[in-house]
Amino acid sequence: MSETALEQEERKVGKQLYSYQKGAINKIFKCFEEAKPDYHLLYQLPTGGGKTVIFSEIVRQYIKHHKKRVLVMTHRIELCKQTSGMLTEFGVKNKVVDSKANLDDQADYTCFVAMVETLNNRLNDNKLDISDIGLVIIDEAHYNSFTKLFKFFEKSFVLGVTATPLSSNIKLPMTDNYDELIVGETIESLIQNEFLARAETFSYNVGLTSLVVGANGDYTVKSSEDLYTNTDMLGKLLQAYEERCKGKKTLIFNNGINTSLHVYDTFRAAGYPVAHLDNTNTKKEREKILKWFKETPDAILTSVSILTTGFDEPSVESIILNRATKSLTLYYQMIGRGSRIFTKKNTFTVVDLGNNFHRFGPWGADIDWQKIFRSPNYYLENLLSDEELESNFRYEMPADLRAEFAASEEVYFNIKEAYIHSVRAGESSKVVLERSIEHHAKICIENSEDVYDALDLSKKLGDDIDHRIQRYTKCISKSTYNFVDWLKDDYRKKLRAYLRENFDEKFEEIHGRPAE
Repeated sequence: MSETALEQEERKVGKQLYSYQKGAINKIFKCFEEAKPDYHLLYQLPTGGGKTVIFSEIVRQYIKHHKKRVLVMTHRIELCKQTSGMLTEFGVKNKVVDSKANLDDQADYTCFVAMVETLNNRLNDNKLDISDIGLVIIDEAHYNSFTKLFKFFEKSFVLGVTATPLSSNIKLPMTDNYDELIVGETIESLIQNEFLARAETFSYNVGLTSLVVGANGDYTVKSSEDLYTNTDMLGKLLQAYEERCKGKKTLIFNNGINTSLHVYDTFRAAGYPVAHLDNTNTKKEREKILKWFKETPDAILTSVSILTTGFDEPSVESIILNRATKSLTLYYQMIGRGSRIFTKKNTFTVVDLGNNFHRFGPWGADIDWQKIFRSPNYYLENLLSDEELESNFRYEMPADLRAEFAASEEVYFNIKEAYIHSVRAGESSKVVLERSIEHHAKICIENSEDVYDALDLSKKLGDDIDHRIQRYTKCISKSTYNFVDWLKDDYRKKLRAYLRENFDEKFEEIHGRPAE
């Protein structure tokens, strides 16, 4: 019997390994053999590529060929249980070291699975014997809570696994804690070989300049909730769902519990099947909600970041990012929840309401993970700011609104171009808004039969007006909140006045006949 056949005979449990997974295991074991005993190796593989399968097989082989034990660390209890289950499938007798675990029988196990904080407490209390731990595996290694435990394993080989080798804390780069990075299969390769579904992304431009960045480098919950709970944003979310995701099983990610509850109320009032989930739900409530989500074809589940890791529901067809983030890791984690292949599903929808697509690029784009690992600050410092992103936005009318202006050939007005033209002509910048008002009036009159129709249409131009004012204030470098607010209000008043005073004359110019 060949060696491969013998190994297959020994392990009648576990999962069939794909060629790229076998290749990764071989690379990692080669590093084991050649590196020093306390070497720290980082392995990257996209969400859905089977990181748990790979390191479970590594554990199985390591225990078989070495006389030492293995420790697997995770950052959440759900991941502990999932990891333990996978190791058991691979024939690895393992023990979960949680707060209630009885460690009297620890000598009977060759592998332990533990959460960071629990393990830290057990080690500080000398409750767990780690003298013969030869291999330490860290799941979701980009979280920094693990680093405080490294002092206990100065003679162990450490293997970190992650989909995104970029630290969650910009002050603690991963290159400080890992000697080497091995990059696995790309998302594009996994898609082409039908291991992952392809993302079809639709990005809706959102003004984010009101958001505040907190100490952790990402947007604060409070500033996010102020933006995403306002009526306009909730309306934009509902509209985006109806345009791109209606009838599909949909996950909505938010930054803040209050936002998620507002989303829940909005969709429920619209008559859609929706549930809300956050970290305050009991285990029983969580299980009930996730069971409902799994079994309901067009279910909508709105949540905070609780489902970014350790959640696997292949039937998800749509992901809505109802939040902005400066975290590349979080961006990839959220979208990755929809990437599992399922029955006839080989594509899934992503709706971005946080300019994340413009900041990070498409999910699955060719990313140089080695460069990010070696120089994370260079990567982070070169991400576009919100101001830079928004300066490139062009307002596009939603399809249903554009239909109401069907008689108009062009509904876009380039504020920046008009401003540059006025400066070169030596004109006051105020003429830019005057010409913008004339353009808005023109498209209202082109699609109206009387002044009342035109005034009604002008009320529907709110988003376009706000966009033009934002572009204008950027041009004149004057953007205090009170000034911008006043300018938006003044613009609307002047547009209504222009329509009342000029409707009959402009209608005849445009239509070649008197107004009715």
